[in-house]
Amino acid sequence: MADAPRTHTTESTSSTPAARRNLAVEAAVAQGLIGPDPGRDPDPSLVCLLDTAGIRASAAALTDAFAAAVAPGTPVLHAFAVKAAPLVPVLRLLDDAGIGCEVASAGELALARAAGVAPERTVLDSPAKTPAELREALALGIAVNADNRQELHRLDALVAAAPTRSPLGIRINPQTGAGAIDALSTATATSKFGVALRDPGARAWLLRAFADRPWLTRLHIHSGSQGVPLALIAEGVRELHALAEEINAAAGRRQVDTLDIGGGLPVNFGSDETTPTYADYVDALRSAAPGLFSGTYGLVTEFGRSLVAKHGLVLSLVEYTKTTGGRAIALTHAGVQLATRTVYAPAAWPLRILPYDAKGAPLTGPPVPQDIAGPACFAGDLLATARELPLLSPGDLIAIPDTGAYAFTAHYGYNSLPRPAIYGFTVAEPGFVRFALVRAEQSLAAIAAEAGAAVPDALL
Repeated sequence: MADAPRTHTTESTSSTPAARRNLAVEAAVAQGLIGPDPGRDPDPSLVCLLDTAGIRASAAALTDAFAAAVAPGTPVLHAFAVKAAPLVPVLRLLDDAGIGCEVASAGELALARAAGVAPERTVLDSPAKTPAELREALALGIAVNADNRQELHRLDALVAAAPTRSPLGIRINPQTGAGAIDALSTATATSKFGVALRDPGARAWLLRAFADRPWLTRLHIHSGSQGVPLALIAEGVRELHALAEEINAAAGRRQVDTLDIGGGLPVNFGSDETTPTYADYVDALRSAAPGLFSGTYGLVTEFGRSLVAKHGLVLSLVEYTKTTGGRAIALTHAGVQLATRTVYAPAAWPLRILPYDAKGAPLTGPPVPQDIAGPACFAGDLLATARELPLLSPGDLIAIPDTGAYAFTAHYGYNSLPRPAIYGFTVAEPGFVRFALVRAEQSLAAIAAEAGAAVPDALL
């Protein structure tokens, strides 16, 4: 797309996320990414945007927070959880910013490799790795964390059959408890992930497992996620560090040399503020496990949502408006296919709605309670209920911020709604907005092809 000049801006006014967002919305309209366009059929009614400067800023905040805490010379790998935004250009951008990849499937590994992420900067985690996935990882030299005892026995056979340079470890579940969202809490007493550390005999089994396998050099945990407070995340990491110390003491040497502490830093969806910060996270770890940053252990992190969520924006046309039972309703093209978690669990995943007029300027006016409805054919496809906003009209726009992770990047194909186009944007002075296509809009032909159009008579 061509650049859209915004000559009234200055460096200071385009340096904040909110200012960049407003420029991007206005430029998206001006450049025809959304809104009536006589040259396109159908008119573009939905587009998703990624703020590249914001993503780079998050990557820098993460690397800076750890660099300020670790002992000089400590090896640290920050690996992005690919599931949060499985888009090759995003992985490439993060790799350029010093962030590797944490993958949890053969598909995610394929994305990381397509992005050019080096095997030594890639970690494979999954509770259900197949033999083929393990063989590929070991052949490439990718780090692998075994989830359970059976997987460890599978690794025994693979390591015996062929040498590997892959760092190998075991994931533990510290069983420290749940956060506010049960479905995302990975460190509960009955979590499906890892070796349950507090189960009878588990600790003794882990000590034997490492004693019998000199090639086991890592421990892994993932105790954080949305809804989990920093203190609880840090408690899990403290358990990990203590176990590493115990294993090394029993071995009489530094067998465990790297601690993979996972990710899961919560995100604030209520405003543009970034809270908690990576510095807050490091402070919590320092308090809970002071020895973590001593240089005794290399460190791996696996952050996802906190790196990209606040830098994604859904932009939708308001197609129709109506009043039903005294409630104003705006019918838009953004719903369950993009914000699946919000639609099915609105209390756990509330999103802000930002109104704009048809030209992309922030909409003003007295607030009116309105439902913001999506296009799917079920009653619960609502992004917001009775939200106080200036009264929307057909042709206006709504923007949904904080959707850069686990939202439009991972499409849900309800009603065969097409995957929307995704653009990254950068703002250059004096206010030029440049868009780069990250993922093209899905065509109707592609939808039909995925649904078996090539074999219509297969069941006859």
